Amino acid sequence: MELVSGKKENDASNNTQTSSDEDRERLILDLKAGLHPLRNKYVFWYTRRTPGVKTQTSYEDNIKKIVDFSTDSANCNGGKWIIRLKKAVSGRFWEDLVLALVGDQLDYGDNICGAVLSIRFNEDILSVWNRNASDHQAVMALRDSIKRHLKLPHSYVMEYKPHDASLRDNSSYRNTWLRG
Repeated sequence: MELVSGKKENDASNNTQTSSDEDRERLILDLKAGLHPLRNKYVFWYTRRTPGVKTQTSYEDNIKKIVDFSTDSANCNGGKWIIRLKKAVSGRFWEDLVLALVGDQLDYGDNICGAVLSIRFNEDILSVWNRNASDHQAVMALRDSIKRHLKLPHSYVMEYKPHDASLRDNSSYRNTWLRG
């Protein structure tokens, strides 16, 4: 019997441990080399909150590299869930949503195209864009997943609007067709 790094070579459980340690070291090296286990190619090293942001500002998290959410061919059949937020809480909900998107925490994540936080005068508007408005099951499951993950209070109403309706009435946030 020979000991290597304090472990017996012929012990099966220790060999499994050694293999596991080697896998962990390889993953650490891959991470240092720029590879990561997330499905989408985003890495957040830190977040810096920006209280007091000017009005009429939008933050966008464009996951699939879609240029213009509502007119890009990858998204033209989609829509968006809209949540109107009090200014005091919008930054926190935005941060939680971005981390959920990056961490692939929401149901039907492949159906999500991006997210926008629109800073307005009286309220802020959080939108989650999806690629297929006609898939009712995916649209509703996404709504439920957002509510659950953000722990939205019942007082917050989520509204849904397909992009084609936005283009027809020239409005992103008015005349929504589904509330939940």
